[in-house]
Parts: sequence; C-alpha cells; structure tokens
Amino acid sequence: MNSRELVKRTLAFQHPERVPRDLWVLPIAHTAWPGAVDAILKDFPSDFGHPEYSPPKLPWMKGDWYAAGDYTDEWGCTFHSIQPGVVGEVKQPLVAQWSDINKVRPPRDLLGEGMENVNRSCAASDKFMLSGCCPRPWERMQFIRGSANLYMDVMDQPREFFVLRDVVHEYFMQELEHWVRTDIDGVTFMDDWGTQHALQIPPRLWRELFKPLYKDYCSLAHRHGKAMFFHSDGHIFEIYEDLIEVGVDAVNSQLFCMDIEEIGRRFNGRITFWGEIDRQHVLASPDAQSARDAVRRVANALYDPSGGVIAECEFGAGARPENVRAVYDEWQKIGG
Repeated sequence: MNSRELVKRTLAFQHPERVPRDLWVLPIAHTAWPGAVDAILKDFPSDFGHPEYSPPKLPWMKGDWYAAGDYTDEWGCTFHSIQPGVVGEVKQPLVAQWSDINKVRPPRDLLGEGMENVNRSCAASDKFMLSGCCPRPWERMQFIRGSANLYMDVMDQPREFFVLRDVVHEYFMQELEHWVRTDIDGVTFMDDWGTQHALQIPPRLWRELFKPLYKDYCSLAHRHGKAMFFHSDGHIFEIYEDLIEVGVDAVNSQLFCMDIEEIGRRFNGRITFWGEIDRQHVLASPDAQSARDAVRRVANALYDPSGGVIAECEFGAGARPENVRAVYDEWQKIGG
C-alpha cells in the first residue's frame, strides 16, 4: 500500500496498514537544527507531497516571506518580520479606513499561472498530493483590514465588510476552480479562528458570515473528487460540528487547547484528525517523554485501527528535534 492509498483509506475509515505521517517544517527548523529535519524524514518519511508549482511574481511583490524585514505579497499586503524563518505580521493594513477599499486588488493575473507541472509531479509521486493553494478568507481580510478593525466590522457589519468578504471569497473560488481540475488528491484551506480558550468571534456570527464560504469550498472540491483538509489554530471546539457539516474531511487543530477526550467522544469516526501535538509546551520541552505521553493521550482519545488519524506535528520555532522524532516513533509503535 503506497502513501496515496494509505491516506485515502485513513480518510474513508477503511483500515489503513498504519497511521499516515505528515511533518510540517518551518525554515527556522533548518537553521536552528542543521540536518535534523532530513534525519527525521529519512527514518519517518512523510506520506504527503505537494506538486511542482511556480507562480510568477507580480510587480509589487517584494522581499522574502520567511526573511527578516518586509515582504509584500500578491495582494499588496506588507508583512514585517523580526525573526528569520518565521512569518511576520501586517503592521500597516491596506484598508485602515474604508475610503481606501479601492486599494484592494485580487491577484487575478495569477489565476491558473505556474501550474503547468502540477499533473506531471502528481503522476510521478505515490504520495497523497495536496494543493498549492490555500483559501483563508478570515485571515486575508485581517491582512487587508487589520485584525482590530475587522473584529469591529464583524460586530458592526457595515456594507463595506460584505463587499470585502465577497471579493476575497470570489477570488478563492476562482483559484480553487483551477486546482480541483488537476490531479491533486486533496485541497487545503485554513483560518486561525481560536484564541487559547474560545473562538475569536461569537459562534453565531461565524456560522452566519463564514460558514457558507467554507461550504462553497468543500462542495466545489467534492464535486471533483478532492478531499478537504482544514487547519485552524486555537480553541475551535464550538465549530467542529459545523466543519463536519460543510464537508471537511480532515481537520488540523490545536488539540491541547481543548478537551481532547471530549473531542473523541463527540467526533470519532466522523472526521479525520490531522494532528497535532502541542507546539506551545510539549514539542519545546527538554523531556522527550512528554512528546511520547502526548501521542499516547491523542491515541487513547482519537485513534482507531479503522482510520481517522494522521500523525502530524510541526517542526517550528521552539520545537526540539528529539521531541519531533519521539512523536513519530511513538505513533509507529501504536499504529505501525
């Protein structure tokens, strides 16, 4: 059973031979721990891949996403980073005042560009291939408007808020149209919705304002036979049921911000848990046994031999290589 079939069986609860692996690596891991990432992947190869995708740069795009300093992205949003290897923040939003909304320019010139090798690289790999696009309407709106402004917009709901939301959503739907017609296996999308203890906005407003967008993404992907993989940081327990309802196949969330056992009781067998292991404390711990204990806790609550669990963790800022290795070693003991 190759990696592609392994992941597909996991998503369908069809008794995969083992738990699939997915290691997320931030550039800072390579600089902080030279050689560690390659050593871990040699012993625990990932079952996920990404197709070759090289979109051109637009004239206003400047800098490096992961370098210290300023980076201006395809939408014209400028991020400032003080630490190499970690994504920065937008300090000066494009639309600080609604009078500036004409500054918003969806990068439509990039739609369908740089994808000529996608199908070739999918055919050349036996890994489960995930899309090179990643719709993120809530976060994109924050980059454009600024987080504090957007929180107020959600509550006040001026006309311009809906104009901006719909412009962003239309662009992501157009982008997805190109990707779902390729040979990828799954589509990724994301928004960081949680604080440490609750959703960033009232669940009622999330369901009213953003849930319909997510349903559109999932419906489009499923019509073309693609699985939907969703990521969100923070405490998102309140919207797990909604994510299942709109068609999310696999969810990556900060399990250790929530009641993992209650998540298992409520949602086992209904969605695949795409990780994760606690980045805030466990992966940064000087004791690798804490990583093994964390895996055991997740497995006791969520794992079933029929499927529904992917062994994912992030090797990012603060993570120690011995802990990341311990995560995959322990999963191998549990699920092969």
